[in-house]
Amino acid sequence: MRLSKFHLSTTKETPADAEVVSHQLMLRAGMIRKLGAGLYTWTPLGLRALRKVEAIVREEMERAGAIEVLMPAVQPRELWEETGRWAKFGGQLLKMKDRKEQDYCFGPTHEEVITDFARQELASYKQLPKNFFQIQTKFRDEIRPRFGVMRAREFLMKDAYSFHVTPDCMAREYQVMYDAYTRIFTRLGLTFRAVNADTGAIGGSASHEFHVLADSGEDAIAFSDASPYAANVELAEALAPATPRAAAGEAMRKVATPTQKTCEAVAELLGLPLARTVKTVVYCVDAKGAEQVIVALVRGDHTINEIKLSKLPGLAELRLADAHEIRSVFGSDPGFLGPVGLKAEAPIQSGAPVKIDGFSTVTPTVVRKITVVADRTVAAMADFVVGANEDGFHLAGVNFGRDLPEPTLVADIRNVVEGDPSPDGHGTIKLARGIEVGHVFQLGQKYAEAMKATVLNAEGKAQVMYMGCYGIGVSRIVAAGIEQNFDANGIRWPEAMAPWRVAVCMINPKNDAAVTAAAEALYNDLAARGVDVVLDDRGLRPGQMFADIELIGLPHRVVVSERGLAAGTFEYRARSAAESENLNRDQVFERLGL
Repeated sequence: MRLSKFHLSTTKETPADAEVVSHQLMLRAGMIRKLGAGLYTWTPLGLRALRKVEAIVREEMERAGAIEVLMPAVQPRELWEETGRWAKFGGQLLKMKDRKEQDYCFGPTHEEVITDFARQELASYKQLPKNFFQIQTKFRDEIRPRFGVMRAREFLMKDAYSFHVTPDCMAREYQVMYDAYTRIFTRLGLTFRAVNADTGAIGGSASHEFHVLADSGEDAIAFSDASPYAANVELAEALAPATPRAAAGEAMRKVATPTQKTCEAVAELLGLPLARTVKTVVYCVDAKGAEQVIVALVRGDHTINEIKLSKLPGLAELRLADAHEIRSVFGSDPGFLGPVGLKAEAPIQSGAPVKIDGFSTVTPTVVRKITVVADRTVAAMADFVVGANEDGFHLAGVNFGRDLPEPTLVADIRNVVEGDPSPDGHGTIKLARGIEVGHVFQLGQKYAEAMKATVLNAEGKAQVMYMGCYGIGVSRIVAAGIEQNFDANGIRWPEAMAPWRVAVCMINPKNDAAVTAAAEALYNDLAARGVDVVLDDRGLRPGQMFADIELIGLPHRVVVSERGLAAGTFEYRARSAAESENLNRDQVFERLGL
């Protein structure tokens, strides 16, 4: 490729609305152009990097035995109604009508479509297992699209779906896909971790996320410093303290905290470590027959993990209590809440007062069971500080069994922190930021059962198939690769992702025909050897030309100049190197591994 015939449009200015490095550099390098909120055109340069990622993904999926298909992006409502997700998927589902007023959606994922395909195409266990994949555009109507293609509404995704007769077969394919993903991200030259993850809206039993490690990552990852253990913070287990609860050493007493409404402020006022305080957070469960007030307790220096809390029996539908509900149960503002003196049940005011006949007002009231859920760490505490359920006061020297009953339930309901013991018993927890670029699920029979996708088993009976689901954010990988590989001058692509591997640059070619001839010869020789090479024949000044090549991140630059030719050398510089080298032709080829 000759840059004089290519479309390359770079800029020095950093766009004001670009928040993260990848967004800034993709715009500056001319890889993407914004069309609308969360919608981007991939320019010829950006598309080259995108296709490099796509090719490796496709190669490894086919190597793992998956078969490529292409499914419609627009999907009929009827399929989504079968699984109940037309209503449940939420606002991210872009819905539309055709001229006949029939409902459709622009696919954010394809579980329904592939399950419909499988129930029509697969009839016997002898046809299984099968794994179908596609690389296709998806659309999710993000509330706040941001970070360029990192969280765009329209994006390119590889999604694969496998079908099995037994859960053991599903688990084996899950491992095959896990291994394939490991090869993909390794080949792409990315630093990544596979972590245990929550199955979320997709559902299923087992799940792993693949994260590219980067400071700008939206997800927090917990990993052991002495073992392979890694998990999303949402799922990482916080073990119970190894030492038993100490005996009470203080009398309970009320202390004035007139303006101190946070654990941090109370600890500072009382001159105590933050770890001696307990935070009280109140939730409600509105499910019919299970109306409850959940009083969740975590140590003052910890944070509640609502995903863990919601997975406890009967708490799937929990929500934060509102101000009316809190005051009607505790009699105080949220900054002074605590578990001391709570009753087993309480009539609570739910919502704002309403008028009757335009004259008087009543407040809707419902009797709810009060359940105290203490984190494992809190259950092991003694002589701690909690709110007094009275504005302007806290209680110090509080102990379970003496000043209040033991918690209704003790469970792991907090986020892990650095220094916690690793759940696998090896080492301690470290935290890092990650960008999720891949996710694998064991779906089980969730979708196949809902859509009656069956095959005849060996006994000739209808068998609901088991499914696996495996996604990779192809366009997101491009941004994640930049977040992990950049410097002050621009992108520093891993070789497998770069638009071109080598740039051959000419200095003042118009002044010396020998420079043009030597550059052309080098360019042709590299191309003949299978190197993905570009010739910068635009005739720019060296500073501007080199700035462009560094900005777009090409791994290798070879400069042909009059001075170099006179010395029998080329100026070679790796994008990752601080200085250039003067090398002869054979030495350049050696640097390039040829």
